Amino acid sequence: MMSPPLHVEIVQQRHSNLKKNDLKEMVHTFLANFTNLRPGTTLRSSNLEEEVKLVEHVEAITFCADHDLDVVTSETDLIFHIYKLDSFGAETDTLSENSPGEEVAVADVWTLPTEEFYGLWESLIYDSKLKENLLRFVETSFQFSDRGVDHNIVGWNRVVLLHGPPGTGKTSLCRALAQKVAVRLAHKFSRARLLEINAHGLFSKWFSESGKLVAKLFERIREIIEDRRALTCVLIDEVESLAHARRAALAGLEPSDSIRAVNAILTQLDRLKRHPNVLILTTSNLTGAIDVAFVDRADIKCLVGPPSQRATYEILRGCCEELMTRGLIAPSEQLLPPQVLADGGLTETDGTSASLQLHNIAHEAAALSISARALRRLPFLALALHVKPTYTMSLSKFLEGLREALAQHICDMENFHTQGENCQHCQ
Repeated sequence: MMSPPLHVEIVQQRHSNLKKNDLKEMVHTFLANFTNLRPGTTLRSSNLEEEVKLVEHVEAITFCADHDLDVVTSETDLIFHIYKLDSFGAETDTLSENSPGEEVAVADVWTLPTEEFYGLWESLIYDSKLKENLLRFVETSFQFSDRGVDHNIVGWNRVVLLHGPPGTGKTSLCRALAQKVAVRLAHKFSRARLLEINAHGLFSKWFSESGKLVAKLFERIREIIEDRRALTCVLIDEVESLAHARRAALAGLEPSDSIRAVNAILTQLDRLKRHPNVLILTTSNLTGAIDVAFVDRADIKCLVGPPSQRATYEILRGCCEELMTRGLIAPSEQLLPPQVLADGGLTETDGTSASLQLHNIAHEAAALSISARALRRLPFLALALHVKPTYTMSLSKFLEGLREALAQHICDMENFHTQGENCQHCQ
């Protein structure tokens, strides 16, 4: 019985001119040497040094984490996605305001897939199937368009809303999803872009210009999406600003042009759904402040909260492994997956000591709902401020510093909110 297919993403070296089919055959032949393949694993050029010809053309090979267990190579269909990474970064798109010479930044434009977002999808960790569900949603929505499903009978808008407290990775997840879709649907779309819209910038200080700015922006978007072979992902961060503008205008606190601008955005979003090559991604830090009219347009509304203990452990474990890979922690030691720790009953042995030390730190951080953004800063702060600089740093010593960094973060946040006296870490 064949296993479900395994997606294999291949980053082609920028200087390589090898045809994709030839590169696919080369990688396929190489992978035939493996009995099993482990989803979630990435083989970089440094791991492929013995395969001289392969290294000449391949920067990295990733076995996508669509499965929980290793797959048998001979019993699995491999689906290859070959692409090169754009290295030019974002371009800022500006539009003219009322005053001569004044420009307002309304969007950052990324060509996908880009170096900036490489590995971002894999680095985002959630207990739920959030990433997998979002990807299935997007793939299904484009499948509906391909099959010509009538919007008047079955409704879908290709609009995603991620909401939750700051620092939980909503914007990063939107960027990662856009990058992932650009890779997965490259057979359908030969080009892809991500437009990050500055929602605040749309509400010009010259209120009479707001509606015009919205019209100009979406006119530019429509020009881009006229090319049906180009995928366009539109990201609107902090979409609750639309609700604020609408409410303020209705309350008479802002000119009525603000509400016209908001209504123009909603109208333009409705028009975009007619195009089969557009995906709308939105985020909000204030769930209760999102415009009801907008919420009704979102097909999928996902709460992105602080990481659980398991996710916290996995985030910190990934940070430690990265520092060991870069030689900042040496010698390298194995940190066990959370399931392995649980299966062993969290019993301390020589092989589990460091993992349990990290597990306890993760437990404390998760209990306080530390955001993913703050968690990822802790390893840097541990090395910068809480560990004596040495040429070699053991994992155990680093974890002591990590605990100190967490304690300092907790103290700093308490002092920030209470404006009380500094604790011993601040003295």
